Amino acid sequence: MNSKIILLLFTIGLLPTIFDNSYAQITSGGFGQSPFERNFGDVKFLDAYFGTIDEKIEVEPGDGNIPFTVVLANVGTQDITGIRGQLSLPLGFSASDGPGSIIYADSNSNSLAGKNFYLTFFVNIDKNIQIQQYPGTVKVDYSRLRESGVRTTFADFDFKVTGDSTINVKAMEPFLTSLKSNDVVIEISNDGTAPISGVDIVATNISTELASTSSSTTNVENVVILESSWDVGNINAKSARYLTATIYIPESLKGDTLRIPLSISYYNAHGDLHTVSKIVDFYIKGLIDLTIFNVDVIELSGTQMIVGEIINEGNEDGLFGFVSIESKGDSNIKSNTQFIDEIETDAPVPFNVPIEFEGEPKYGEHDITITVRYKDSTRDEIFLNHDATIIVKEPSNEDENFTDPTMIIIPILLVMGAAFYIIRRRKKATIEAS
Repeated sequence: MNSKIILLLFTIGLLPTIFDNSYAQITSGGFGQSPFERNFGDVKFLDAYFGTIDEKIEVEPGDGNIPFTVVLANVGTQDITGIRGQLSLPLGFSASDGPGSIIYADSNSNSLAGKNFYLTFFVNIDKNIQIQQYPGTVKVDYSRLRESGVRTTFADFDFKVTGDSTINVKAMEPFLTSLKSNDVVIEISNDGTAPISGVDIVATNISTELASTSSSTTNVENVVILESSWDVGNINAKSARYLTATIYIPESLKGDTLRIPLSISYYNAHGDLHTVSKIVDFYIKGLIDLTIFNVDVIELSGTQMIVGEIINEGNEDGLFGFVSIESKGDSNIKSNTQFIDEIETDAPVPFNVPIEFEGEPKYGEHDITITVRYKDSTRDEIFLNHDATIIVKEPSNEDENFTDPTMIIIPILLVMGAAFYIIRRRKKATIEAS
């Protein structure tokens, strides 16, 4: 009898376990042991992200008072009202009202059956939070229309602290030269903490878009750009990519600033497509195009000189010009420099540098390098080198064999004078004797 009683009590004790396993109940906010199990109710969770109803936004550690939106759907057969949400996030996330406050949000209207509704919370992010995915839970209280009492639904979800992408553009060399084609390199950098992908860039002409002063915001329509679009790809956080272009600048833009507008489209860390406009600026310099010609050796006042001419075929004067002579190879011509001032565009500029030797003079062929040093309108110093071979002639021996006529005439005159004196003395002595 006792054993029957014990067996009966043991069977009664197993009944709750058998009943629970038979119905595979799901706890509130969970998903059970199978992906095909469902927790039926009036409210279904859809999405959770930083941002507003209209737009997801990128956030990074240290941001404060950031909107956090939870999207839910009223999947029941009746409208619901009195919707109130409470958010539970991990350590490091807090209510914008201050640490320790509960993160609440209220829906401004009823939710019709079959429609979505939104709960927007405002959250502070601690500066020590990592950029990664985090878990969260939302509690939603609501009431059915024409029904007393409050229903409650819980939903677990994952959300991301994405980081914030920051796009900047700059020219690697901000100076262009008129009257020629310029190879341009533009840096597209992501200075933020979130990567961007699918970056496409188009150089646009917005000459028809006028500023408040009714003047054109760019003069890009006056230049020729051989490339106008670039597929850049992905740009990781704190990194950059580069695009190249060839731009021809007409003479009329010398001294102006060229503004090239760029339209940059990309996908942010949420996977949303964004487009931003940036402008990259260049200063247009004049062209200084020098050529050295007519290099020769002439003799002036007994000194041999290296002479030549410099012609500027550009549209801007070279400033603070110097011409330097340096020897090459076995030449022992001493280095020398001459100041020639401005190198104008309207006429050749001559130069003449005296030849001096280091040690004994060497005559014949000498290899030299002629260097023209000057500055442009931005005060950048530029060097032009020209190699030449000159012939230094040995001084003529005619100078050594040449006798000054006065050196001959004077002795002759002295001899003639002496002879005349002697003859007169003899005549006088003869006369006195007779």
